[in-house]
Amino acid sequence: MSSIKDKINLDKIPKHVAIIMDGNGRWAKSRGEERTFGHRNAIDAVRNAINACNEIHIPYLTLYTFSSENWNRPKHEVNTLMNLLSETLLLEAEEIFTKGLRLHIIGDIGKLPELVKNQLMQVMDLTKNNTKGNLILALSYGSQKEILNAVKEISLKVKDGVLNVEDINEEIFENHLYTRNFPPVDLMIRTSGEVRISNFLLWQVAYAEMQFLDVMWPDFTKEIFFQCILNYQETERRYGKTSEQL
Repeated sequence: MSSIKDKINLDKIPKHVAIIMDGNGRWAKSRGEERTFGHRNAIDAVRNAINACNEIHIPYLTLYTFSSENWNRPKHEVNTLMNLLSETLLLEAEEIFTKGLRLHIIGDIGKLPELVKNQLMQVMDLTKNNTKGNLILALSYGSQKEILNAVKEISLKVKDGVLNVEDINEEIFENHLYTRNFPPVDLMIRTSGEVRISNFLLWQVAYAEMQFLDVMWPDFTKEIFFQCILNYQETERRYGKTSEQL
């Protein structure tokens, strides 16, 4: 019997998958546990997503790890998340390197604890020459702020005479985003049953296929990921054209 993975057309793989990893807290509460229990049990789901991408050679995976709004959560939960990030980096750095993945960070990392920042820099340096895939962590990330920063940078260039207003186009704007070195998102997945984007890659998902799953993030498996890829491959991506024009 063939597996879900065997049904995937490797010639129609999305270049860039982005995931909103949602539902850790509700998963924990449904088991009578604290929210932080859900965060700790979500690590396997992260591994599942990374391994699934690696197996079918998806070159870019972006994980919404910690949003700019998440700083407003209870202090003990934020501290747990930062400690968990630190622990995970220590445990997974060698595995990321061995898989040939390159780690990237997008977001306002200046807000992160110094220990976490230093560990992130070490893993990025360790993996900087890897070419088998790109793991992008959105940390202290908010898309609206990213867009505003791009507008400010472009405005300063116009003010200083480096750039003419008439020359501003989509390519120039994209070159001022955190994601300037990555392709647009082809597939965005959100777990937990919520149907919203939550300030995540607003510009980059303009033509992305979006799949909202009822499963909570700690229960996310490679098989679920592969099914999302199959669903993606069944969709006709027209980019404004008609079916006959494709």
